[in-house]
Amino acid sequence: MVTAVITGASSGLGKEYINAIIAQYPSVDAFWLVARRKEVLKEVAQEHPDKTIATISLDLSKAESYDLFEKLLKENNPEIKVLINNAGYGKCTDFFSSNRAQQTGMVDLNCRALTAMTRLCLPYMLDNSLVLNISSIASFVPTPRMSVYSATKAYVTALSRALRDELRPRGINVTAVCPGPMDTDFWNVANVPEGKSRLIDRLPRVDPKAVAVGSLRAAKRGKALYTKSLFYKFYRLLAKLLPHGFLMEFTEI
Repeated sequence: MVTAVITGASSGLGKEYINAIIAQYPSVDAFWLVARRKEVLKEVAQEHPDKTIATISLDLSKAESYDLFEKLLKENNPEIKVLINNAGYGKCTDFFSSNRAQQTGMVDLNCRALTAMTRLCLPYMLDNSLVLNISSIASFVPTPRMSVYSATKAYVTALSRALRDELRPRGINVTAVCPGPMDTDFWNVANVPEGKSRLIDRLPRVDPKAVAVGSLRAAKRGKALYTKSLFYKFYRLLAKLLPHGFLMEFTEI
């Protein structure tokens, strides 16, 4: 069966990708939804009764999850058309006073899990298929007080660009999706609820649904990087033109 694999699929942007893929890829008739919360995944699956949906409860911060996922791939031999690496999180805090496990956990989930899932899925991916790696505008310039998060997203963007070149002979396009702040659970997990950061409160929000739809279209057109809204595209340009040391005066959260 032609399959889409989505990590971090239980809510927010990951959930929006399901509808975007259904609309733009009618040939995809099976979804593998990967997240920790099994019950929430089941609720998401019930919203699409006409599709074959596998709800896969895995904690991708744990190495043993990759062995379980690899076993599922070998047993089912899916034909993967779209891979969305969306699982990840951020924490806003001074690094010196931060929780060590949370900081290293970001590296595990945002970098190692994305790398492992991509490598596991590639042998099962059809030619002319897509990999969308969810990065962030934080990958453009280092972000004080979200130092580890921005570093992990810089890794995601760099890896995506390199893999895009490597996989071009197979027609597999890899796109780094770099959205700005979205109204999702991300900010509560990051400990930046409304009113706690003047920077985040002032920045325009982007709609997760629009990001999912727009980034999938961009990936289909072969784009290497997708950023929603002119405001954040301009910021991406500034990050190329101006010294990062100067821009970091404005990026601290």
